[in-house]
Amino acid sequence: MLRARYRKEGAEVITWLTAPLAYEFMQRGLMASIMVGVLCAVIGCYVVLRSMAFIGDALAHAILPGIAVAYLLKGNLLIGALAAAVVVALGIGFFSRQGTIKEDTAIGILFAAALSLGVLLISTIRTYAVDLTHILFGNVLGVSTGDLWLTGALSLLVLTAIALLYKEFLVISFDPVLATTLRLPVEWLRHLMLILLALTVVVSLQTVGVGLVAAMLVTPGATAYLLTRRLPAMMAVAALIGAFSSVTGLYISFYWNVASGAAVVLVATAVFLAAFLLAPQRGALWQWRRGRQTSLLAECAEES
Repeated sequence: MLRARYRKEGAEVITWLTAPLAYEFMQRGLMASIMVGVLCAVIGCYVVLRSMAFIGDALAHAILPGIAVAYLLKGNLLIGALAAAVVVALGIGFFSRQGTIKEDTAIGILFAAALSLGVLLISTIRTYAVDLTHILFGNVLGVSTGDLWLTGALSLLVLTAIALLYKEFLVISFDPVLATTLRLPVEWLRHLMLILLALTVVVSLQTVGVGLVAAMLVTPGATAYLLTRRLPAMMAVAALIGAFSSVTGLYISFYWNVASGAAVVLVATAVFLAAFLLAPQRGALWQWRRGRQTSLLAECAEES
C-alpha cells in the first residue's frame, strides 16, 4: 500500500516536471535560460571581484538608444543593443584610461547620457509598447529558434574568451600592479572584459530584460563568493546557481503565470539569502555562533 502511494507520488512529480517540456516554446526557453544563467554567473564572478556591479547595471540601461535606433530603422533590436553596448563599454574604457576621470565617474556620465538618449528616441516612437516591453522585462517564453542560435553562439564566444584568458583576467582583477609589472596589456584586457560584459548583457535581454540583467550578473557570483575560496570553484558554483535559478524560475513562471525574468531573479535572491545566513565560516549565523562562543570563553577566563 505504502509502495503504491510512493509510486503514485513519484509519477505525479515526473508529470509536473515533464509536462511543460511538451511545448516547443518551453524547450527553447529552458535552453536559453540555462545558457544565460551559466554565462551571467561565470562572467559575474569577475564583476563581483572587481566591484563592477554598477557597470553591469549601467551597460544594461545604456543599450536603450541602440534598441530605439534599430526599432526606428526596422532592424534587429539585438544587433542595435549590441552596437550601443560595445560603444558605451569602449567609451568607459577611453574616458577612464588615464586615471584623470575614475571608472565609476565615466560609467555614471555615459550611463546617464545613453539612457537619456534612449528615452528621447523612444518618446518619438508611438507603437513601441509590446516589443520594447519585452526588451525591458524579458520574455524567455518568446525565444525563437534564431534567438536560440544567436544566444548560443555569443555565449560560446564569451566563455571561450574567458577560458583562454583566464590567468590574465585573474591577475588584473586581483592585482593590477602585478599585471603591469608582468607587462600584461592591462588596458587591452580591461577593454576586452568590458566588451565581453556588453555581449553578456545583450545575450540576457530576451531572458531577464534590461531591468533585471544586473541581478543575474551579480547575485550568483556573490552567492558563490560566500561558499568558496578559489576562483575556479567560485565560477563552477555560480554557474550551477545561475542554471538552477533559471530553470526553477521558468517553471514558476509557467505554473503560476508570472513574469519569467522576475521569477528567475527572485529564485537567485532566495539562494543568496540562504547562503548569507548559512554559509560555513562567512554566514551570518556561523559568525553569530562564533562570536557567542568567543564571549563565553572570555567570561569563563575572567571567572577563573
